[in-house]
Amino acid sequence: QVQLVESGGGSVQAGGSLRLSCAASGYTVNSCMGWFRQAPGKEREGVAAIYTWSLSTYYADSVKGRFTISQDGAKNTAYLQMNSLKPEDSAMYYCAARIGRYCSGGYNFPPDAWGQGTLVTVSS
Repeated sequence: QVQLVESGGGSVQAGGSLRLSCAASGYTVNSCMGWFRQAPGKEREGVAAIYTWSLSTYYADSVKGRFTISQDGAKNTAYLQMNSLKPEDSAMYYCAARIGRYCSGGYNFPPDAWGQGTLVTVSS
């Protein structure tokens, strides 16, 4: 079972930026890695995903143009660069992975591994 560890959350003012990292304990070649988020009282939702083989990326409409997902295969690490943050982006962000599989469903892919979450708070 791959272990995922997130880092990089924090508090920022609206319009600011944060970069989340997700380090995987095992190989993530030919895998789907992504980020989900859950705000208080809301359901968990997909945010972005990347297929590590082709580097195809997928984004929710709410973050398209503001967030960028990337990965460093040598480090088995995925990143989520978040720019122009809005208060509605405030949530617990979870790294997720589907090892050895394509990103079926795009940014709403079905993960088989989850990180513990990192909190992002955006103030107005």
